[in-house]
Amino acid sequence: MRQRTALVIGSGIGGLTAAVALDRRGWAVTVLERTTTGEPGTASGPPVRSGAGIALAPNAQRALDTLGAGDAVRAMGAWQTTGEIRLPGGHRLARTDQAAAVRRFGGPVVVAHRAEVTALLAARLPDGALRTGVTAALVDAGDPGAEDRPARVRITGTGDGTADAGEELTADLVVAADGIHSAARRALFPGHPAPRYAGVTAWRLVVPAPDGLHEAHETWGPGSLWGTVPLSGGRIYAYATAAVPPGGRAADDERAELLRRFGNWHHPVPALLAAADPATVLRNDVYTAAAPPPAFHRGRVALLGDAVHPMTPNLGQGGCQAIEDAVVLAHLAAPEADQAAALAAYTRQRLPHTMDVVRRAERIGRLCTWRSGPACALRAVLMAVAARLAPDLVLRSLDGIADWRPPAGTYASGTRGTSAVAQPKEHE
Repeated sequence: MRQRTALVIGSGIGGLTAAVALDRRGWAVTVLERTTTGEPGTASGPPVRSGAGIALAPNAQRALDTLGAGDAVRAMGAWQTTGEIRLPGGHRLARTDQAAAVRRFGGPVVVAHRAEVTALLAARLPDGALRTGVTAALVDAGDPGAEDRPARVRITGTGDGTADAGEELTADLVVAADGIHSAARRALFPGHPAPRYAGVTAWRLVVPAPDGLHEAHETWGPGSLWGTVPLSGGRIYAYATAAVPPGGRAADDERAELLRRFGNWHHPVPALLAAADPATVLRNDVYTAAAPPPAFHRGRVALLGDAVHPMTPNLGQGGCQAIEDAVVLAHLAAPEADQAAALAAYTRQRLPHTMDVVRRAERIGRLCTWRSGPACALRAVLMAVAARLAPDLVLRSLDGIADWRPPAGTYASGTRGTSAVAQPKEHE
């Protein structure tokens, strides 16, 4: 039996996880990435001082355990015992306890540098599997019931950033992990509503940690939010959101914009902004799925991650759900399996679950857009009361999400890949 071929469009967290998982499953995998350097998700990626962090909850860690990558990712995180929710002046509304998350979900949330996680995954691919500097366009979704009708993808680009006349590739399976504005999704479902702006834009930055800063915190202000999370290696991952019109850019630079919006907030916010290199501050509008898609697949093409279920970052599940998608897809799509049945099962398992996460994240995200004084005061009172009377309320928002486990008998227990399966670790 010939080896089945798979093309993965996009080398972000979800695309690389899918590529590693399919490789371990026995597929011949090629990853197509449009960038060459300078963006998270490429093999070389940005310098580790720039970019952003990613929160990996226990559900994502268990999925990565099936690839033998869970322990390596857990080692990237800086262990944190507590965190705080504050107001811009510094008043503490609530404390969070990592040990409570361990008890409830079997492990902590690990926050790591996104570029380091993608580099870890890319290193688990066979040599030559990742092609950068090429743009992929879906030509034909193919027919999984017909051996003589593979999916067809046209790629342009030479790999060094210059254009060429292009070439056409065929594959038994195409995994479209090409992000929020997915061209593959538009080609498969041209009448489906595009993701909609969630009402906030987000900034992300990684800076050296000021002396003595070891605790995570999130601060809620009028129509805005600031978060600080320690990373390994003496670094801080900071993120911020503000309810502003989409498509905006600072007239000077984005660090200056953050200083205008957050420069008078409590310590350590001003110190973190003072330490930031303006060139490394990322700004992106936040989008969420406007409606459930008809399916997560069509023909021989499977969509995953932001390409099919973009969500607000309020539950920290965007990357986690993409990782889940990838592991479930590879588990179902054994090379010898009925691919039509496997892709239909992928849609059945992933569509309702991920869209529930989208809706839950969006409900929390709407709280971030409250601007009026009375509304913000009410929000602060509710947070403080909930912290006293129901200290596990924040964790309850992740019930049915962070406790997810990979399918029983997951494929990766075989011998392919660089390491054996690691069991989920309990952190005490």
